Amino acid sequence: MTTSPRFTIVVPMRNEVACVADMVAEVGAACGPLGPFELIIVDDGSDDGTTEALRDLAAATPWFRTIRHQASCGQSAAVLTGVRAAAAPICATLDGDLQNPPAELPKLLTPLLDDSTGRVGLFAVQRRVRMDTASKRIASRLANALRRRILHDDTRDTGCGLKGFRRDVFLALPFFDHIHRYLPALVRREGYAVVLVDVEDRERTSGTSKYTNLNRAIVGASDLIGVWWLMRRRKLPRIERTDG
Repeated sequence: MTTSPRFTIVVPMRNEVACVADMVAEVGAACGPLGPFELIIVDDGSDDGTTEALRDLAAATPWFRTIRHQASCGQSAAVLTGVRAAAAPICATLDGDLQNPPAELPKLLTPLLDDSTGRVGLFAVQRRVRMDTASKRIASRLANALRRRILHDDTRDTGCGLKGFRRDVFLALPFFDHIHRYLPALVRREGYAVVLVDVEDRERTSGTSKYTNLNRAIVGASDLIGVWWLMRRRKLPRIERTDG
């Protein structure tokens, strides 16, 4: 890549071989008009042919590169790997199963790229209608309601992978598995503004979900307590002046 990218798209992906070509094509169509960019797909230990498909596409696409985890570390770790490797100051993420339409990316990226104040740390997406099973929709609604009540993050839906943020803000956050579900609360904790954007969702057309309602509930309970503790312990200094 000869031109420095204005922004980086990070996609965690595991065993989504059927989505690889469409993901790269749709991201290119959505992001190309916004200026030079890069796409980083983090292969989180795939064993279904995803690795080979990504390698072939990366060799033929100058704005696309891939990073592979030797073994699966989970979505949040894959996002962290991609953001650490990003060459741009602005990053956006989306899930690797194409349920998040890449065409929605400009809604997050354009205002972030145009923000001259530096006050906005995160553009977070809320799905208008979640295209999933009834049991997952009910479980998600209950989990979101509990999270809002405890963290007061004023966010209807934090589970969607579509997010845009400043790279430096993300890397300053305390990292833990499943952090992607708590970004609105944690970014506000650092003193930055969070903007919520409504987008469409799509049905999964291939592959299988990496989560069940049970494992989400188990990890969600401990994560929620941990984030609640972090919110209570944060003290932001108010700088009166700087001399020299």
